[in-house]
Amino acid sequence: MAILSSMRRSRTAAAVILFGTVAFVSTAGAFGACGGDRGEANTANGDTTAAVATRTPTYTYEVVQSYPHDPKAFTQGLVWHEGTLFESTGQVGQSNIREVALATGRVIRQQDLAPPHFGEGIALLGSKLFQITWTSGKAFVYDRASFTRTGEFSYEGEGWGLTTDGTAIVMSNGTPTIVWRDPATFAVQKSITVTDHGTPVSQLNELEWVKGEIWANVWQSEQIARIDPATGHVTGWIDLAGILPAMDKTGSEDVMNGIAYDAARDRLFVTGKLWSRLYEITLKQRS
Repeated sequence: MAILSSMRRSRTAAAVILFGTVAFVSTAGAFGACGGDRGEANTANGDTTAAVATRTPTYTYEVVQSYPHDPKAFTQGLVWHEGTLFESTGQVGQSNIREVALATGRVIRQQDLAPPHFGEGIALLGSKLFQITWTSGKAFVYDRASFTRTGEFSYEGEGWGLTTDGTAIVMSNGTPTIVWRDPATFAVQKSITVTDHGTPVSQLNELEWVKGEIWANVWQSEQIARIDPATGHVTGWIDLAGILPAMDKTGSEDVMNGIAYDAARDRLFVTGKLWSRLYEITLKQRS
């Protein structure tokens, strides 16, 4: 399990360094303003860091509430539905989908994913839960009520994050490309390339559909990209630096990953891999 995680880090180390440039370009002011599953700065048209920073809105956060989270959960996907959380976890031999009680973090039920599969993102569409895998090229379908596996699909390439627009399955693979898939066949329907002022943004991981936008954790960062699904343009950056305070750290934490949106009550939840806490937050735009 640790070997796979290390492979994923080493494979993308160069891209992560490059994203650090874009994240700084896009959120340069947010770092000073915030208390709390990568690209190169665009200089071809004469842009400067300051100029780009003023054009992409940036947001910080306030923590509304903190909840317990399983510190052994290598969180890959997070979904809110009718009062409960659905979560997908990774690592070979430890991957599963689970239903979780928000207030206590208790796992109500779970369905394990057998080796060699490494679980990645999940999406809930109607009565079906969709789960993708990192390198197996397999997507699994479960009945939401029983967690019984009812189907599977094959796809090419890696699987990272998953969400839905209410009609199709929306998927990331660690590149700047996000694809829409038919939930009946998993065939690709369309795709977009995610860019920030013309610069491709890669390492897009866990996805969530929020008020008509795609929100994406950027792997190995504390940044969430807000993406226009029609154009692929980044409409804003959310800087969550420092959200996990020292008092909530166990020493085993991995990267931030996991976004869930409660549309009925307009609530946002975020967490990370092996984090002991899950946070409800509100956003504040940088002044």
